[in-house]
Amino acid sequence: MQSNFYRALIVIKRSPLTLAGLVIIGLVAIVAILAPVLTPYSPIASKFDQMLRPPSKQHLMGADGVGRDVLSRVIAGARISFKISLLVLTIVVSIGLATGLAAAYWGGIIDTIIMRIADVFLAFPSLVLAIALSAALGGGMISVMIAITVSWWPYYSRLVRSLALSQMEEGYIEAARAIGAGNWRIIVKHVLPNCLGPVLVLASNDMGWVILTAAGLGFIGVGVQPPVPEWGAMISSGRIYVFDQWWIVTFPGLAILITVLGYSLLGDGLRDIFDPYIRRGRQI
Repeated sequence: MQSNFYRALIVIKRSPLTLAGLVIIGLVAIVAILAPVLTPYSPIASKFDQMLRPPSKQHLMGADGVGRDVLSRVIAGARISFKISLLVLTIVVSIGLATGLAAAYWGGIIDTIIMRIADVFLAFPSLVLAIALSAALGGGMISVMIAITVSWWPYYSRLVRSLALSQMEEGYIEAARAIGAGNWRIIVKHVLPNCLGPVLVLASNDMGWVILTAAGLGFIGVGVQPPVPEWGAMISSGRIYVFDQWWIVTFPGLAILITVLGYSLLGDGLRDIFDPYIRRGRQI
């Protein structure tokens, strides 16, 4: 049987879009990690003599309404957006795996309690719930992460539960029980690995949605607060200049667009790797 790594190389080789997504996300990650080194100016220091300067050799992406270098703020914003998306998805996937596996494997009252709690959160649109929670918590990066995590974990919990239930019907689970394998061994060694593929595909696509949601919260003023250089907040503060000083909102918007596109392309490639029906159709 071909390994997932070998299939990944084949998919990337056959799909330029997947490779493009991988390159985009790799570049965003590098910029996020090296942001303190790459920023030519302080992303929060105001220089009123540079207010609303257009793109030039001194300020490649221009300056905003209080003289801050837009390029430096876009680079610093990449670090913030990447941190938020990575931490949120790590927590959400962990909660989803734990609750979904517990609900599927033990069933009964545990399944009922977990799924009814999930239904309560799913009764509200995730974006509306995130806005309400972030506003109630007072805004800021921590509030944004908590709000998105609370509103998104039920989707992963239900997905993992459905995947685990299908695995529980397979013969190898009965075989493992017959030879005396314990509950934790069955869950960790057999059920969990077979649930990770679809979860990783969903998470890779949701990385972009987390960035969009965080930017949306910042734009309406309940997310990361100025002067922190978050992309959505940058667009919000620059919208009054959009017709004359276009660069203030254009470059943060392009950063969001390119990053979300990269995650989307990478997610499609991961789906090709992990989906057995697509693999079979493409003879990978």
